[in-house]
Amino acid sequence: MDLKSNEPFWLLKNGLIATYPSLKSDENCDVLIIGGGITGSLIAHQMIKDGYETILIDKRELCNGSTSATTSMLQYEIDVPLYELIEIIGEKGAVASYKACSDAIDTIEKLAGKIRSEAGFKRKKSLYFASKKKDAEWLKKEYEARKKAGFEVKWLSADQILEKFGLENTYGGILSKQGASIDAFQFAHELFKHNIRKGLRIFDKTEMTEVEYHKGFNRVTVDSGFQIRAKKIIYCIGYESKTLLKENFVNLKSTYAVVSEVDKDKFKNITSTLVWNTDDPYLYMRTTDDGRLLIGGGDEDFYDAEKRDAILNKKEKEILKNLKKIKSDYHFYPDFVWAGTFGETKDGLPYIGEHPKFRNSYFVLGFGGNGITFSVTGMEMSSLFMKGKKHLLSQYFKFGR
Repeated sequence: MDLKSNEPFWLLKNGLIATYPSLKSDENCDVLIIGGGITGSLIAHQMIKDGYETILIDKRELCNGSTSATTSMLQYEIDVPLYELIEIIGEKGAVASYKACSDAIDTIEKLAGKIRSEAGFKRKKSLYFASKKKDAEWLKKEYEARKKAGFEVKWLSADQILEKFGLENTYGGILSKQGASIDAFQFAHELFKHNIRKGLRIFDKTEMTEVEYHKGFNRVTVDSGFQIRAKKIIYCIGYESKTLLKENFVNLKSTYAVVSEVDKDKFKNITSTLVWNTDDPYLYMRTTDDGRLLIGGGDEDFYDAEKRDAILNKKEKEILKNLKKIKSDYHFYPDFVWAGTFGETKDGLPYIGEHPKFRNSYFVLGFGGNGITFSVTGMEMSSLFMKGKKHLLSQYFKFGR
């Protein structure tokens, strides 16, 4: 499955950071991680930290799937509003899910410091504004739910949003203290490099073709014919899990993003803020470290890469038209445009845990706008799974829920 298209900004910005050999011999390990994106890098870090002999494989170059197409916005907010999630799964699970995403941002900051990352982690506030007058009512309800749950939030009127951020035609919004941005493509590569020094073995251009299940271990055959014997497999394959798991547990969507030319002065009002709105699909934007505006949206159901890519120009115009509504005085000069594929679940939550048809295995599948923060939660959960322990969120993130 092609998870990105045209010119993903992060891939072109960073180029080929590192390359790894394909598998050329039979191997043994405690943990085999399948998937070399940001999720795989985080889970590999946790497994190495916990002392497991770990191998990671990916059928592409590392991070060349959806990780190169991500917007790298780190938010605690889940795509399903907190007050709605409370109605779906109860207050305990809903608040715990939101808090896990909030804690994940703190974890990424600490991890970035520990490995001396140069991926541009930056603390930012998050503005979630009502794009229609009728949305303001439920958005205020969401504000009250977040405030009750203990999140640092403030309600801003339309005039306050205009004065502070220069955004027109809004109907008020929630300003949250917790948020951040990063270059996830570079950060994942940094994590791989850090953990290779600690014993992680990586093989790219290596695709799993078959799994044999045995008592206490699995034997994986790859496309070159070589095999890996692993006590546990952790699948970090994101949206491509749709081709592996036959049940209808996630809907695939295409999202579109545009990055402007460098223009630091134009975006100074939102340099320290992530911005998104209540449209369906919602508009989202952030600045990059080098002074560009990254703006995205226009989500569509994913059918195939060819159809997705055929409407790139149409989607670019649509996104910029929506930008014009809130920033009428600004002329946007596009520099990069691309599409990426993501998964949308019925409750906005990920799937992390065991699957009955895959023995000796776990899945860490972060979906929606919180794929990265959900993957950080997956680090803690996977660590507990490996020790035979349970996690509070397991019941809410499990398959078949």
